[in-house]
Amino acid sequence: MPKTSGFAFLLVAAIALAALAGACAPSQGISPQPTTAPSPTVGASADWVAVFFTKPNTPQARTLRGGVDAQVANAIDGAKQSVDAALYDLNLWSIRDALIRAHRRGVQVRIVAESAHLNRPEFKALRAAGIPIVGDNRRPLMHDKFIVIDRYEVWTGSMNYTLSGVYRNNNNEVRLRSARVAADYEAEFEEMFSRRLFGEYSPANTPYPNIVLNGHPLGVFFAPEDHALSHLLTAVRHAKQSIYFLAFSFTDDELAYLLISKAKEGVDVRGVMDKDQFHSNRNTQYLRLKRAGLPVYLDANPYAMHHKVFIIDGEVVEFGSYNFTYSAEERNDENMVLLDDAAAARQFTDEFWRIYKAAHRQSGQ
Repeated sequence: MPKTSGFAFLLVAAIALAALAGACAPSQGISPQPTTAPSPTVGASADWVAVFFTKPNTPQARTLRGGVDAQVANAIDGAKQSVDAALYDLNLWSIRDALIRAHRRGVQVRIVAESAHLNRPEFKALRAAGIPIVGDNRRPLMHDKFIVIDRYEVWTGSMNYTLSGVYRNNNNEVRLRSARVAADYEAEFEEMFSRRLFGEYSPANTPYPNIVLNGHPLGVFFAPEDHALSHLLTAVRHAKQSIYFLAFSFTDDELAYLLISKAKEGVDVRGVMDKDQFHSNRNTQYLRLKRAGLPVYLDANPYAMHHKVFIIDGEVVEFGSYNFTYSAEERNDENMVLLDDAAAARQFTDEFWRIYKAAHRQSGQ
């Protein structure tokens, strides 16, 4: 029997309870939806998920060409019907041009953006091409970075679609192929694009927050409406062996105290945090974790270590736009994925150790 993590057990239980609740509820003339998503009909069996990482400080990165953005642009070039993009920021010509090409061949292209960045030439070019763009027009951030293609393929992660995001900073980008995951992101997109509902005004209406995709439990949560932090805390509480994290911004007290508690239980807790955030944000949890004896370090990237990742017991990985902060939990528009998949977790673990070892070397400890 395959090993099942504590998070997976809880997620499967949540799915079962949701299905039971649906079965017991009065009929409203709507056929019940299956809770297990179908396998993708294209590509190999592992084609439902693909993980990409930026590679700063490499010869390729210095060319500002051929990075993860090329993968995303190729996906947009393959769109047949629709591309819906929530973009915190954009200054990559590769993505700009792919969106314009899609629009010109008749694909419906729509964009939601952080208003503070709408004066960029790339957004102006998209508008000039006839692509509709909706800004959030509010002080808290529209911090999402996701693209939904043909209501089936979702690209999301920590990576902003900018030169720094792809070629200077440490980031991740994950492609998920699932009609139900896409429906979750489409619901969030429609709230912002069609209804102009952002942040605390966003309704809690994620259609499939917990599913089993190709045999792997997966949770999709949006902040603030889905209380994303509570789901991460649950996963962390059930860690038995290890908790590794990469945090651009980490100010949450409850999460920090939980990590200290898990370390006292004998769980191997390690992390890397962005050095510039440490120096600029007095609420960072770095010193609290360090003083508690946890092996946490400041990153060695001269630019930014921009990941927002937790890896639990080598099986569960958390990723998305969500920083571990009050603003992410209560004010901004954010997304978080919790995935129980050992193969994806191994890829994130490899990235963790590469960044961790560099940070450890720089610390001189």
